[in-house]
Amino acid sequence: MADDVKKQWQTMEEKIAHLRQLQAEALKGGGEERIAKMHQQGKLVARERLQVLLDEGSFEEIDMLVRHQTHDFGLFRQRYPGDSVVIGLGKIEGRPVCVFSQDFTVFGGSLGAAHAAKVCKIMDMAMKIGAPVIGLNDSGGARIQEGVVSLGAYADIFLRNTLASGVVPQISAIMGPCAGGAVYSPAITDFIFMVRDKSYMFVTGPNVVKTVTHEEVTFEELGGAMTHASKSGVSHFVAENDVDCLRKIRKLLSFLPLNNAEEPPYRAPKDKPDRQEAALLNIIPANPGKPYEVKEVIRLVVDEGDFFEVHEEYARNIVVGFARLNGYAVGIVANQPAMLAGVLDIDSSLKGARFVRFCDAFNIPIITFVDVPGFLPGTAQEWGGIIKHGAKLLYAYCEATTPKIALILRKAYGGAYDVMSSKHIRGDFNFAWPSAEIAVMGPKGAAEIIFKKEISKAEDPEAALAEKEAEYRDKFANPYLAAEHGYIDEVIEPQMTRPKLCRALELLRNKVDKNPPKKHGNIPL
Repeated sequence: MADDVKKQWQTMEEKIAHLRQLQAEALKGGGEERIAKMHQQGKLVARERLQVLLDEGSFEEIDMLVRHQTHDFGLFRQRYPGDSVVIGLGKIEGRPVCVFSQDFTVFGGSLGAAHAAKVCKIMDMAMKIGAPVIGLNDSGGARIQEGVVSLGAYADIFLRNTLASGVVPQISAIMGPCAGGAVYSPAITDFIFMVRDKSYMFVTGPNVVKTVTHEEVTFEELGGAMTHASKSGVSHFVAENDVDCLRKIRKLLSFLPLNNAEEPPYRAPKDKPDRQEAALLNIIPANPGKPYEVKEVIRLVVDEGDFFEVHEEYARNIVVGFARLNGYAVGIVANQPAMLAGVLDIDSSLKGARFVRFCDAFNIPIITFVDVPGFLPGTAQEWGGIIKHGAKLLYAYCEATTPKIALILRKAYGGAYDVMSSKHIRGDFNFAWPSAEIAVMGPKGAAEIIFKKEISKAEDPEAALAEKEAEYRDKFANPYLAAEHGYIDEVIEPQMTRPKLCRALELLRNKVDKNPPKKHGNIPL
């Protein structure tokens, strides 16, 4: 009897040894040679990236032993355990997240049925438990040997990206190549990170571009990190290397709730909510045509001056990002007078609308700093569709039911006044500094229209225009007429900005607002 028991234990030990052998094989990915090549390129491999991203010791891997089932083109001779993606659950600052990390050392990270099934499994898990999905992309694209199966596998992921949108935050890091159909999964997600000189995204590569359009373009020029950060707006963040990218993802997550049923995370503030900031008294130039840096206003107001900007290089005439007020996460939207005078154009409207809709989807209050002279005129804008694109920003603010607080710093002219979280589109608290100018248009343009005949008949038209401009400015280019109508809740002194915003945010903490029942609206796309 004792010998039988001993024999059973020996059998179990052998089975455990076999399991450990398989696990060790999976941990090697595509082998030491390919791992070394990744390191030579200054890149981490799939599991190393997860070690940096997640809290130490928190990663629980799933499907480590999955293998592809394809026999065509000799693939059955290369069946790596885990295939070309690592998936699992982990924690960031103690909060759960679901992750997948493509392994370029295995089949160049290419996506086949087994790879996609793993990604779909972790995305389904994320929806069930209400946790963010973080995808680390580094892939040569569809696994050609699997043909249409790989195309269908991509579509399985696209569907889940779409269904998860607005339910759990989705973050994509492009840490290597991402081309063809592979780009559309990140495109549906909420935020895209790219690594400078290491990652690229495009639908068709430079060789195809040259064949079809005869354009000579490099990988970096066509779809590199800075191209997508500054020109296309596809990328929200640019990182210097893999580690920088992963640390920035951790910081972004610190502002976001785990899902759409949760409130944004609270972090006990070191900054006093009633702090008055005298530096704000002199930040607006006396000359209304002179620019200033709106980011300085933001930093002087938010907790500890910590502002995490989104889309920093794209459409720089509007600024968006995350911060905290008295410990509570908020989304910031601000016109930027230092770039194109803060005017709204096609790109800034798209940038602002996307950010506002994200904040609203995840219950993040929106603080809007307004200094906008209007919409950018010109044939390029009109022919490019500024009407429908500008309407997207208007639609986003109108639709949003999250707490909305606006502060007019200086100019709020024309339709742009309406768009920027005005009282008329359900702004909850609308403040203005004494420097605010709320009018249909600037004083000079208004005077030229209203007093056209008088000016033309005057002995000195320029002096007459200046006189009428001053008259219009005194009467209309201020916040007090709007305050008389209740469009501005309070005209505040600049140094009181932080106390007022913190107090307003506190009062709105239990705000409930609803939109009419419907399947969904029809945003002007």
